[in-house]
Amino acid sequence: MRKAMIGKIVLIAALAAAWPASAQERYPSRPVEFIVPWGPGGGADQLARKMSRLLEGELKVSVPVLNVPGATGGTGMTKMLAASADGYSISVYIADTHALLATSNPRWKPDDFVPLGIMIRQPSALFVKADSPYKTWTDVARAAKASPGKLKVAILGFGSVDDMALKYMEGKGLKFTGVPYAKPGERYIAILGGHADLLYEQPGDVRSFLDSNQMRAILMFNQERVYPEFANVISSKEAGLEIYLPQFRSVVVRAGVEPQRLKLLADAVAKVAADPEYYAFLKESLALRDSFIPAANAKQFLDGELAVMRKFADQLKKQ
Repeated sequence: MRKAMIGKIVLIAALAAAWPASAQERYPSRPVEFIVPWGPGGGADQLARKMSRLLEGELKVSVPVLNVPGATGGTGMTKMLAASADGYSISVYIADTHALLATSNPRWKPDDFVPLGIMIRQPSALFVKADSPYKTWTDVARAAKASPGKLKVAILGFGSVDDMALKYMEGKGLKFTGVPYAKPGERYIAILGGHADLLYEQPGDVRSFLDSNQMRAILMFNQERVYPEFANVISSKEAGLEIYLPQFRSVVVRAGVEPQRLKLLADAVAKVAADPEYYAFLKESLALRDSFIPAANAKQFLDGELAVMRKFADQLKKQ
């Protein structure tokens, strides 16, 4: 009898050891790390901090934000992909980092991560300090042609969408010098302190500076004037510049996370996107009202954006 009992105990122990750890553990049962591949203060950081608080209500665990700036988002992506594929590490992933797949050779491939949702979509713009001597885009274009490379533009990083835009304009006879800053705050200080002449950024990210009349938009990268707030700001198409490359910000997780956990994360992200508080955040960020693209369609969106970026990068090489 005793031997039979021992045999049963051994069998149960063996089955427990063979049972996947993920099946034994409630998910999530500990904090889910939210990586921001940029310094604090910018649009990606604002998105993560807003989502973090809303996700905590859905996941029932804390979602701490970790800023890991560097290499046009590459440092943060590398950290996220180095973590275990267990769903306890997610990251903000934006158009500028996505552009690296078209302009350079990053350490990751599209199949290395899975998008949980596209959260924000919006056009970018060029801004100047409020008291800048350049009152219109015509003033800027004239100066860029007269003194090639003299005007400095604070950008996010080399190989980014910002960088691609400057290279495109160089092919049109408008040569600027791009100065990369991994930390958003440094980019903003650069223009306000006179260390750079222009800033490439999204309107919502610098809204506080616009509302306080410290900065003003001078060119919007879009086909038409879409914002009532910038009705007097010329679009890139009006300026004869066929470049748009709108900014997007998404949330991704390392590939390989088991389907149940992946669905739970994607569902939580979708609930956040439908929250009235999040809609208010989109409005404050001057983003498109229908910015959100769910996980089921997010990869197709990213693939389409990458195709456009690669085509554009090839055109730049032929300039």
